[in-house]
Formats: sequence, C-alpha cells, structure tokens
Amino acid sequence: MPEPHALGTIGYRRLTLAMLFAGFATFSTLYSVQPLLPLLAERFALRAEGASLAVSMATGPLAVGILVAGAMSDRVGRRPLMVAAMLAAGVLTIAAALAPGWHALLALRLLAGLALAGVPAVAMAYVAEEVDAGAVGSAMGLYIAGSALGGMGGRLIAGLVADVAGWRWALVAVGVAGLAMAEAFRRLAPPSRRFTPSGGGWLDTVRDAGPLFRDPGLRLLYAEAFLLMGVFVSIYNYAGFHLMATPYGLGQAAVGAVFLLYILGSASSAWFGGLAGRLGRRRVFWVPTVILIAGVAMSGAAPLWLVIAGIGVVTIGFFGAHRSPAPGWDGVAGHGAGRPRPGICSATISGRVCSDRRGGLRGRGGTGPACCGSALRLAAWRCSAGCC
Repeated sequence: MPEPHALGTIGYRRLTLAMLFAGFATFSTLYSVQPLLPLLAERFALRAEGASLAVSMATGPLAVGILVAGAMSDRVGRRPLMVAAMLAAGVLTIAAALAPGWHALLALRLLAGLALAGVPAVAMAYVAEEVDAGAVGSAMGLYIAGSALGGMGGRLIAGLVADVAGWRWALVAVGVAGLAMAEAFRRLAPPSRRFTPSGGGWLDTVRDAGPLFRDPGLRLLYAEAFLLMGVFVSIYNYAGFHLMATPYGLGQAAVGAVFLLYILGSASSAWFGGLAGRLGRRRVFWVPTVILIAGVAMSGAAPLWLVIAGIGVVTIGFFGAHRSPAPGWDGVAGHGAGRPRPGICSATISGRVCSDRRGGLRGRGGTGPACCGSALRLAAWRCSAGCC
C-alpha cells in the first residue's frame, strides 16, 4: 500500500487546501439562508418560527444522512462521494432560488441537506487514510477553519447580495460559490491511494455505532452539543427579525454583517481549546458556558449596541464551550484503535448537527426567551462534570 502524504509534501498541501474548500462549501451552503429568513417570511407570509424551517429542513436531514453517507463511502470511496455531494448541493441551492413556492423551496433545502451529508460524514476518514498520522491534526484543522469561514462567508454573501438583488439572487450567488469550491476540491484533492472498499453490510455500520451510544460519557457529550448548538443557532436565526423590526430598522446588509462576529468565535475556540489542554476540560468547560448564558441575556436588552454585543458574547461562549471538551475527546471516545470508520464519525457528528431546532421563540424576533435552552445546557454540563 502506498505511503500516506507526509507533512510538507505536495500531496499533503493539495489535500489540506482541498479540505479547506470542502469545509467552506459545506457550511456556506448549509446556513446561507439564515440572514434571508426575514425576507422569506415576508415573501411567503410566514411567522418567524415558520421561516426558520428553511434552516432546519437542511440540517435535520443532514444529521440523518450522515449515517447513510458514512456507510456508502465504505463502498464507493471517500473522495468521489465528497465531490458528488458538493456538486449536488450547489445545484440544489441554485434550484431553490427558482422555487415557485414555499413548499418547493423546503423540499429543495431538504435534498441539499441530504446531499451535504456526504462531506462531514467522510472528511475525517478521508484525511486519516491519506495523511501521515502525525499530520492529521493540522489537516483537519484546515477543514474546520474552512467550515468556520464558510459559515460566516455564506451568510455574509447572502446578506449582501439580498440587500441589492433580493433573496433569489442571494441563493444563486451562494450556489455558484459552492460549485466553484466543489470544482476546486475535485482538482486539488489527491485520489484515494489507501482506501479499501468494505465488504461489510449495513448491519456492520449499526454495530460500529453501538458503543458510541452505550457510553454514558459520550451520551452527555451528544446532549451538550445538541443544546449548545440549539441555543447558538436560535440566536442567529431570530436576530435578523429582531434587528430589522422597530425600533432598530436595520437593512439586510447590516444584518448580514452581524455574522462577521464569527471571527470572535475563531479566536475563542483556539484560546479555550488551549486553556482546556493546560488546566483540564472540567475546570474550563463551565467558563464559556456562563459566558454564553450572559450573552443570551444581553441580546434581549433594548439598546442596539448591547444586542450586538450580546450576540458577540454568545459567539465567544459557544465556540469556547464547543472546543473546550476536545482535548479529552480521545480519552472518552477511545473505543478501540484502528482505521477510522465513517459510521463511527457519523454518529458523533449527528449529535451536533441535529441540535438545530426552530424552537425557543414564538411569534417575535426577540432573543431573550432562548435563555431556557442555556439553562438546559448548563444542566448538561453539571452532569458531564461528574461522569466524563
């Protein structure tokens, strides 16, 4: 079997750059509709929670599709599935811009979510198979960086284009960008050299995932991801409604610019991750959690500057809390060594992605009521502190 790509080689550089594009394409497409929710609500005469289905109808199927895509990649290969997934998602996003009605748009978003499952389901397995073990961390770091940039960039592009040309052209812009990223990935990602098709069946995938749901520590981590992501996405889902309504009356471009606060999250993730590595995740984990809760409370205040600051604080807390358990993940999740299997990776990712929900607010764009999710999140931490 050929040697894996070592750090600094041409193959390694091409693969890591390709993973950056893969992360960007996935999360820019997935969350690009978030700043468009007020426009969709106006166009289709929807309430805020109804419009947020445009987000949930993609993330929910993605969480389920990850499990199927992981098993599928054991047969067809990692790279071909990732290329097909990104191309399909780009085409479906452009098609959503042409949707004649609300239900057609939701159906296309559902299909896009299913298509996108082919990227996060196998990204880690592809990197682990093709890259030298000592360089896997840095390679996955670029994929995660691309995911963060995509989450911010997709929202920003959609918001700016919508302010000038409307929500349909915004989706076209995001879809075209996704197709460009997919083509960049196809050209850069080296063909799989160390992939061996699996001869196992679907039952093998279920058996692989079984230990991940029996472990009490991992179940608490899934709950933590579910609640954490639920609060975070709810804040950003409804912030646009809140800021575009009276007394603020911000424009679409200004609301889209709010997503630049993701930059704070990138810095927070790195800082809290390092701090947890030095001091231990139990000591650190509660700090960003409390920060997140404080940010939710701030975002429910009246002054505009305090609302914006609150969203920024929520972002810092979310990325910090999301990152701080990671240094100890291997110790908790070490259910046997060996070659990574997408079925196992899929189960862990599903706990995070599935947490996107449209609850928390009813009828208004205010963000304060999401505090109840933060309280549940804190309870999950208290449990995990004693069990992990």
